[in-house]
Parts: sequence; structure tokens; C-alpha cells
Amino acid sequence: MAPASVTTATSIFDALDADAIRDDDALRAVYAEPSPAAASKVMDRLTDQTRRLVACSSLVLVASASAEGHCDVTPRGGPTGFVSVLDDRTLAIPDATGNRRLDTLHNVIATGRAGLLFVIPGRTTTLRVNGRACVSTNAELLSQLTPVGKPPVSALVVGIEEVYPHCPKALMRSGAWQPEKWLATDAQPSSAEVTLAQLRSLMPELTLEHVVQAEVESITQRYE
Repeated sequence: MAPASVTTATSIFDALDADAIRDDDALRAVYAEPSPAAASKVMDRLTDQTRRLVACSSLVLVASASAEGHCDVTPRGGPTGFVSVLDDRTLAIPDATGNRRLDTLHNVIATGRAGLLFVIPGRTTTLRVNGRACVSTNAELLSQLTPVGKPPVSALVVGIEEVYPHCPKALMRSGAWQPEKWLATDAQPSSAEVTLAQLRSLMPELTLEHVVQAEVESITQRYE
């Protein structure tokens, strides 16, 4: 429920944004200083230990932004270790067959930047990596990468500037890997139901059965 003071505004966000924190000093005034370890553990290259984390990860979240500042985060998954460590300051993520919107790749071409969050299913340790980025179609590089479904058409290459082992609290609090805390399977709308609601106004003839079939075909073709 919206705060009573903003219910008459043109939008809840606009009302809350009007008196939001605007500078670093004001932000720091409401938070204690970070511990010395938290402030200092960022590095500009991989260690043997963080290389091992990358090699154990089968899921990485890729953050990017357009030239206009519009942000995007997308998951990339594959076999354990599908992200290749080219050297201690360079990573390569093979492109996987997807919806062909290419949001991340368009953003990287526009800004030359990306941020990564490596996740290891069943574990609470995560790793943040930020740096320069490019989209490569170098044939020699692509031949060295682990395919995710079909052979990659391109690879997202990240030149590391920051490596930061992230605090595990979020995954611990969420109970993400604890089955006893998972919702019942029917507690959420299905992927097909969400997609149908998004497209209903544009494609009124679309049915849930159509969307389910399209999803099945997409997944099947993706791994051919």
C-alpha cells in the first residue's frame, strides 16, 4: 500500500522521488561506514580462488546499460564452468540461442561496459565482476568456448577492472537453496501465463495453449 502522503500524486514513484536522497553525503549519513575488509577486498584481477568460483558457476547475471542509461539485467546459464577464463583479467561468455532481442549485446556495443554476478546453485557464495566489455566474433576464440546449446555466434568478453566476493546474506535470507522454504508450484503464474498477459492487448487471438506450445518449441530448438 502506498504511503498516505503520496496517494494523490500523479505516480507513487514521482512522489517518493521528490524527497529522495540526492548526494553521497546524505546517503552516508543514514548508514554506518563499511568494515575495512568490505571496503578493501576488491581487486582488479582474478586470484586462484576466484578463478575456481568462476569455474564452479553455472549461472551468471549480466548487467548492462544503454547509452541513454536504461539498465538491464539478464541471466546466462550453461554447464558448470561455461564462462571461460582467458587470463586473470579477461572472461568470455559464449552467446546462447535465445529470443534474439540482443538487449545486452546492444548495450555493450553502445557503452563498452558490463557487470557480472556469478552464482553457484546450492551455495551462498557469489562473485561480482565489473569492467570493460565487447562483443567478439573471433573464430579462434569461439572455437575455444563451451557451447550452450548451439555453437556460439558471438561471445561477450569482459576486461576485468573489479572483482568482489559478495556477502552471502541475500541468498541466506532468501532461502533460495532450501526446498523447505520454496513456494508451492502453483503459487506463482506460469511463464506462459505471464507472457500471455503481456501480449494479450497486442495479440487478442493468442491463447495460453499457443504460448505453451511456442515455449516448448523454443526450448527444444535451442538445444538442437
